Amino acid sequence: MRALKSRFVQVLFSFALLATALGTAQVTPWNQLKFPPLPAFHPQQPTRIQLANGMVIFLQPDHELPLISVTARIRGGSISEPAEKVGLVALYGDVWRTGGTKTKTGDQMDDFLEARAAKIETSDGSDSTSISLNCLKADFDPVFDMYLDLLHNSEFRGDKLELAKQQIYTGIARRNDEVSSIVERESAGLAYGKDNPYAREEEYATVFAVKREDLLNWHQQYVQPNNIILGVSGDFDPTAMEAKLRQTFDSWPKGPQAKDPDIKFAPPKPGYYFVQKPDVNQSTISMLDLGILRNNPDYFAVSVMNEIFGGGFSSRLFNNVRAAKGLAYNIGGGVGTSFSHPGMTNIEMQTKSDTTVVGIQALYEEIDKMQQKAPDADELKRAKDQILNSFIFRFDSPGKVLREKMAYEFYHYPLDFLERYRSEIDKVTAEQVTQVARKYIQKDKLAVLVVGNDAEFDKSLSSLGPVTKVDISIPPPPKELMEQMGQQGPAGNN
Repeated sequence: MRALKSRFVQVLFSFALLATALGTAQVTPWNQLKFPPLPAFHPQQPTRIQLANGMVIFLQPDHELPLISVTARIRGGSISEPAEKVGLVALYGDVWRTGGTKTKTGDQMDDFLEARAAKIETSDGSDSTSISLNCLKADFDPVFDMYLDLLHNSEFRGDKLELAKQQIYTGIARRNDEVSSIVERESAGLAYGKDNPYAREEEYATVFAVKREDLLNWHQQYVQPNNIILGVSGDFDPTAMEAKLRQTFDSWPKGPQAKDPDIKFAPPKPGYYFVQKPDVNQSTISMLDLGILRNNPDYFAVSVMNEIFGGGFSSRLFNNVRAAKGLAYNIGGGVGTSFSHPGMTNIEMQTKSDTTVVGIQALYEEIDKMQQKAPDADELKRAKDQILNSFIFRFDSPGKVLREKMAYEFYHYPLDFLERYRSEIDKVTAEQVTQVARKYIQKDKLAVLVVGNDAEFDKSLSSLGPVTKVDISIPPPPKELMEQMGQQGPAGNN
């Protein structure tokens, strides 16, 4: 203990010396610091291979650690499931792994993998599902054999399906407990429309309607080589790995080609939408609209505009609404972007209940300023530096680059999109920032969602315009499910 105290005193003394030195040193302002230009961005490129059956394979060697990772991204996700069976793909993504194969249960697979510190995981998404593995190089062959068994011989056992359903039922019952859950759900519903596949929600009835046969049929329809993009990264010899994968997959015949559903997008109906949450003392405000695709020519200017407007601690929203006016706990947002469909534009803030209306007005003021006041040279440079400095950390390993390249392949983007990103950001001008702000953030087109306790608002929300009250009650379970549960329905269905 005496030695520990002595060491502690030494550390304090060192800090005191450092503080004294800093106090007497001349401090250079941040905007006068000089840095060398960033080096050219040339990430390690994966090798692309396309088999005769349509499967696309990317190989990305990385010898830093004796590990190998494999991910198969498979076309077909929740946007393609029937409206009366929303939840099918979520159940599929869970039970594909837990349900095991024809020869091994999911629990037996757990034991096998845990003994080798390995993982095989399946997951679901809006436009794809995936199956991945991660293991030591020395264990790759037996783990890959299990991976292939799950890819080709999945069993979707009924007991695991029922367990997965129960977990979703619990989530449905509790989905109104947290404000963040309400805001996320209702924002998507307003921006895209309640019936749009990107906004549909699982309900008791739609989950109950899913049967084991639905999972088997989904697997048969979508898990075909011509729907798969396979990425392999890690400590392997590329020539040997290519030969192994060709031997494994070349003989797999083509199956049905996955087709993207024809989804229509319409802008949200402008106005004010209110969700009553009487047990909170703050409001969450979301201003919503449809955003853009990443292949939009304005994408790079929008990225810079988003950073200036609401991207972080140096943004206008943060400095003007939170720091200067003290109106927000959390604030940010901008024009949404996505690979395959319009992103969701969302300008969001959390504020005290008694500053709800003034907070909305403050957001409107910042939108006006964004459209009227172009960024000066320092503001523009700072935004670009923020984007590019964070950008490099998103792709600082071969595995991260591989995942990005697989996304470009999946969404039919140019494979050099990543390499062009930096130069395109550099080209954005102050005038372009103002132009895209005027083009994509228009106050009279925004749907404004407020979740909070209106009894404590500074003014009535209706002082801003007509208000639509949003019903967030949960539809009750079907009779058959209620009988199975042996009760009148799960708690939380109001």
